[in-house]
Amino acid sequence: MFKNVGESSLDEITLEKGFYVLHFQNESDQIDHFEREIDSTFIQIHFCLRGNSKFLFNNGSYTFDVLDNRSILLYNPQRVLPINLEIQPKTTLVSLMISIEKFHSLFSKESGYIPFLSNENSNKKYYDDTEIKPTVAMVLQQIINSNINSSVRELYVKGKVYELLSLHFQKEESATGEYCPFLVDEQNVLKIRKAKEIIISRMAEPPSLQELATEIGLNLKKLKEGFKQIYGDTVYSFLFDYKMEQARKLLESNQFNVNEVGLQVGYSTASHFIAAFKKKFGTTPKKYVMSLNN
Repeated sequence: MFKNVGESSLDEITLEKGFYVLHFQNESDQIDHFEREIDSTFIQIHFCLRGNSKFLFNNGSYTFDVLDNRSILLYNPQRVLPINLEIQPKTTLVSLMISIEKFHSLFSKESGYIPFLSNENSNKKYYDDTEIKPTVAMVLQQIINSNINSSVRELYVKGKVYELLSLHFQKEESATGEYCPFLVDEQNVLKIRKAKEIIISRMAEPPSLQELATEIGLNLKKLKEGFKQIYGDTVYSFLFDYKMEQARKLLESNQFNVNEVGLQVGYSTASHFIAAFKKKFGTTPKKYVMSLNN
């Protein structure tokens, strides 16, 4: 849908069910108004590329601004947050509406895996206000400037929105994907990261899952669910991949033979290590070392 009224315009692109984009452009000298019913299962992310916008709630009794080069994220499963928006003159705003289910399908390997909607977390709201990163601003401009009449525009915009989300939620200090913005509470995240540190530091003799859960102070279910959400894998599958990567690096160093490398990463017999390495990399440790020297 595209509407153009005088010097104000609204461009709406539905990417799929529960997932759409709104682009507001107010080039006039008047405040523009926009209202839309949004149910409580939606996450709203609003990007103000220039100008200033104001959201009104409870008939205007509560308001907050989306300022120039800022983005806000709203999610509240406890109540409906309809859009009641005042768009100031000379303002460009892009809003992304995405269902919590669709959102989690992008951040998890399993689309139906939504710990945030478990009974213990179902009433938690989330709010964030951040500066728009330069990389995000660039993608927003590409979305805005895409050809309105193009038959493949919807596909193009969908790809750009995926790029936008990955850039927006990427942690500055790390690009390892250890972040889903709706995961349980911060204390549990810290405990699960501690679990990762423990299994890495003791990879030759890792604790059992129950021992690990007890040590970090979480029950077994929360450990399993939380670890999978943060790291995208089970505890032992993550550890297996880590051990194999370490083994590969040790072999590349040419400082240890196959038996020594196997022992360092927790295999008491060479045959078990060789089988594990082949499962991961499709070749034996010896052949791998030989290939490095060719």
